Amino acid sequence: METTELHRKLAAETGLISWGDLQRHFARGVVVAVSPGLDLVEVAARVAADDAGALRGWLDAGRVVRATDEHAQRWEATGQTLRAVVVAPWVLAQEAGGH
Repeated sequence: METTELHRKLAAETGLISWGDLQRHFARGVVVAVSPGLDLVEVAARVAADDAGALRGWLDAGRVVRATDEHAQRWEATGQTLRAVVVAPWVLAQEAGGH
């Protein structure tokens, strides 16, 4: 799939989700937290393209991580709404207010 087409597809599939609706995915261990400073669609495109170089940089910097219990506790305590997109098997989630 061409990059711009992939970006359009992922952007169209990105939406808001409540923490309550995301919890079951977190319980399965498939939620990836994306730092608010990153473009969620761009990260999703890199995951879909298996771009190990880009992903390694974000992983090493702690900007893209498997969601932790600390994320879950914060999202629960604040009733967080997140932007999310599925790149199977992962659900990439970003606190609303990111790009």
